[in-house]
Amino acid sequence: MKGQGSPGAARSLITHPDSQTLSSPRHSPGNDPSQRTQLRNPDFQKQTPGPGEASLAAPRNSPPSREAPSAKMKFNPFVTSDRSKNRKRHFNAPSHIRRKIMSSPLSKELRQKYNVRSMPIRKDDEVQVVRGHYKGQQIGKVVQVYRKKYVIYIERVQREKANGTTVHVGIHPSKVVITRLKLDKDRKKILERKAKSRQVGKEKGKYKEETIEKMQE
Repeated sequence: MKGQGSPGAARSLITHPDSQTLSSPRHSPGNDPSQRTQLRNPDFQKQTPGPGEASLAAPRNSPPSREAPSAKMKFNPFVTSDRSKNRKRHFNAPSHIRRKIMSSPLSKELRQKYNVRSMPIRKDDEVQVVRGHYKGQQIGKVVQVYRKKYVIYIERVQREKANGTTVHVGIHPSKVVITRLKLDKDRKKILERKAKSRQVGKEKGKYKEETIEKMQE
């Protein structure tokens, strides 16, 4: 209608009872962040960088700062330390790899005799359990090497089922000590080869016996 102002103009000006004109709340000084800070703290001064000064604040879209990568690297890039990959390869290993994994230490007497620390276990070896629930029992012969489950079955290491039958209990080869080896020509060759390599390793020490004696003098 003519003679009346627009609704926006009516909202922008508010008539106070004391006939003072106030601006709309949208443009009131209380809504300006810098003015609100000035009202709270009179000593506040809004600082703006000069023409030769750079702004201290980082740009809004700048990427996050990243630290320099460490210089530590793997010794062998073809060997992984990932837990899931190692577990997968352990439980999916072929039979010839499982044979090496299923090795047992030799007793002190056999170690001194053959100069070998451990051997892959096989059927008819005599062993003694030294770890776990069945440790300390008498020496028994290996009845079966079950590579699928990474266990061996030993005579007289058994348990009784609910129906009364007895079954062998699987023992991991690392929990036993070999007290007597089942020797054949192939195993004798293995013992000779391992003993020879251990002897070569001792000779390749950092110091020779003569040098050690001189150092002790």
